[in-house]
Amino acid sequence: MVEIHPTAIVSKKAKLGTNVKVGPFSIIEDEVEIGDNTVIYSGVKIKNYTKIGSNCQIYEGTVIGNIPQHLGFKGEISYVEIGNNTVLREYCTVHRGTSFDDGVTKIGDNCYLMAYVHIAHDCKVGHDTILANCVTLAGHVKIGNYVFIGGLTPIHQFCRIGDYAMVGGASAVDKDVPPYTRASKNHVLLYGLNLVGLKRRGFTSDQIKLIKEAYRILFRTSPTISEGIKEVEEKLPITPEIKNLLDFVKTTKRGIAPDASKRKLILSEEE
Repeated sequence: MVEIHPTAIVSKKAKLGTNVKVGPFSIIEDEVEIGDNTVIYSGVKIKNYTKIGSNCQIYEGTVIGNIPQHLGFKGEISYVEIGNNTVLREYCTVHRGTSFDDGVTKIGDNCYLMAYVHIAHDCKVGHDTILANCVTLAGHVKIGNYVFIGGLTPIHQFCRIGDYAMVGGASAVDKDVPPYTRASKNHVLLYGLNLVGLKRRGFTSDQIKLIKEAYRILFRTSPTISEGIKEVEEKLPITPEIKNLLDFVKTTKRGIAPDASKRKLILSEEE
């Protein structure tokens, strides 16, 4: 029930589910679990302490479970976990976690990672998220659910990108990008809501209208984020979407990416 090419090297200790296929010259080490119907194409290396779900596709040249690129890593046991129905295209790299976090690098269900994506140590990627070619996540980055990130975008360590957000290609993310928003540029700026994404995901016009008003208060009209939070809590109903947005903003450590209109104002004042 498992199809392994004669040139592949698969440890007898590895646990492979039903109908798993392993292509030519791929290597699977001891402490590896792979779910049913997952396909490992040629030249893939899956290293110790890696768990991959069912119905995944791992394309040529991908390396999963290598040790972190962290100078403080001392060889401790740590993990990579990848959910079901997730695709990693050519030459993706996913590194194990470290003792400086919870020790797990995790990618959720139904994700699509295009060629040359890098997921560093201790990152968390939610479900139904797309990372385009050459997106690079530094350590401890957290990406929400239903997120799209355009190609050639680096994301600074400890940054977060909220649910349903969209980041344009060739951006440089050095601040948190809130849920439901659209961001781009180097360095990243906010450009309102990800309206196309929200509509595609079934958000109603009333939901979008409320999120838009919260965005306006938080990121455009209020002098500070703290004042914006207070105004939103006083003036708007705290629906699940508004609560998600407020919780994200309240817990930022890197700071929130500025709205583009405010950034232009700052630049004009400096000139």
